[in-house]
Amino acid sequence: MDLQLSGKTALVTGGTRGIGRAIVEAFAAEGTNVAFCARGPEEIAATEAALADTGVRVAGAVVDMADADAVARWVADVGEGFGRLDAVVSNVSALEIADDPAAWEACLRVDLLGTVALMKAALPYVERSEAPSLVAISSVSGREVDFASGPYGTVKSALIAYMAGLAFQLAARGIRANTVSPGNTYHDGGVWQSIEAGDPQLFRESMDLNPTGRMGTPQEVADVVVFVSSSRAARMTGANVLVDGGLSRGIQF
Repeated sequence: MDLQLSGKTALVTGGTRGIGRAIVEAFAAEGTNVAFCARGPEEIAATEAALADTGVRVAGAVVDMADADAVARWVADVGEGFGRLDAVVSNVSALEIADDPAAWEACLRVDLLGTVALMKAALPYVERSEAPSLVAISSVSGREVDFASGPYGTVKSALIAYMAGLAFQLAARGIRANTVSPGNTYHDGGVWQSIEAGDPQLFRESMDLNPTGRMGTPQEVADVVVFVSSSRAARMTGANVLVDGGLSRGIQF
């Protein structure tokens, strides 16, 4: 299936590792130019080098998603430098689970307010696109109660609500807004690898909840994100798409 993304431009936050890196790679494989951000300049350079021969433009920048002004400057640089902006993916998370003030503040500033700043900054550019799309990465922890239901899960719930509101507000302007919610996703350097080493009991219990007998991969999430971002999903807006291998048990009405 041709996703009709060739020649378009995608913007991805947290694009150097895990799900974010897989999203950048998946867009590039579709012939999409990609601007991405992260916190580490070395990881940014490595990602750019790895995708240098893809035939598309891939450019990274150091951005702190908790800094709304920095986010706005980056988006403007991408919009002007790439000449267009068609798909926006908010992927960065503070990944804070502890129920303490610092964790709550980090999740609110990075996950929620960072996404709000990103979407607001991107709107003047994506509305010029013939197929504009906004996507936020949430989590099954934002849909149901689990061990991460403190700051992380609560803010992920808020992201789903925020994107659904955007979908309603922007529908008349032809701008789609959706959420993709991964379940347990395992990759090198990721949170589940850390839990596997540091809390093997929690890892085993979490693994047992997966009816497929395994956790997901970043590529499996990225493929869904790129499809949702494409004009092939033109009728999809206001949706929360689960990519969890049947992990969550609730029925979505």
